[in-house]
Amino acid sequence: MRNRLKKSEAFVKTGLQNTIIAAAKKAAPSDRVPFAFEKRVMARIRGLSGVDVWAVWSRLLWRAAGPCVAIMLAVSLWAAFSNHQNPALNTLSEDLESSVLAPFASLRDSPW
Repeated sequence: MRNRLKKSEAFVKTGLQNTIIAAAKKAAPSDRVPFAFEKRVMARIRGLSGVDVWAVWSRLLWRAAGPCVAIMLAVSLWAAFSNHQNPALNTLSEDLESSVLAPFASLRDSPW
């Protein structure tokens, strides 16, 4: 793949880049640590505040409250304005009542 690249597309170091790289290689890194470096680092670490889990949790719950209220209102309006002319709803409640109270009907006729 490298052989296929044209010279204009390949990375070619300029004279300035060579000079900067040579200067960086000559300068050795210092072994000296700045004065009170570890104290500054530790002070910065101590200054960082921890994550308040309860605050994050409450913020997320408050953000979720809006969509929940909107969904509740939409479903309430849909239920309020829907057609209530369905006679099956009345028979459903009567069927439920008769099936729940069926075991007690036989007790009514017993001599107890």
